[in-house]
Amino acid sequence: MVAIWLCLGGALGTLCRYYLGQAIAWLWPSSFPLGTLGINVLGSLLLGLLWAFRAKGLLATPLQAMLMVGFCGAFTTFSAFSMETVGLLQAGRYVQAGLYILASVALSLGAMVVGHRLGW
Repeated sequence: MVAIWLCLGGALGTLCRYYLGQAIAWLWPSSFPLGTLGINVLGSLLLGLLWAFRAKGLLATPLQAMLMVGFCGAFTTFSAFSMETVGLLQAGRYVQAGLYILASVALSLGAMVVGHRLGW
């Protein structure tokens, strides 16, 4: 039964990631990967919040699997971050690549902490 919840969460996370990424690209056209950055920060915020809810016993196991592993796992992506970073480096855009790495790590970690604290 948990596998069904995982699949459902993964499908929803994938759809949200795709459409939100498209919306961000449309609203703020840029050669900088704003979509992936925004999605990873938002996903970290959500995962931190869910983590706190789980610690309080507010998430049943199927819901944990669906939201924390399925949805957040499919919504955020390290592989796209890696690909976009390499693309920036290959294009000789070293400063942007460095800023992207720093922003992704710092903002995602910060969002995780904020989400976790909001959940308490």
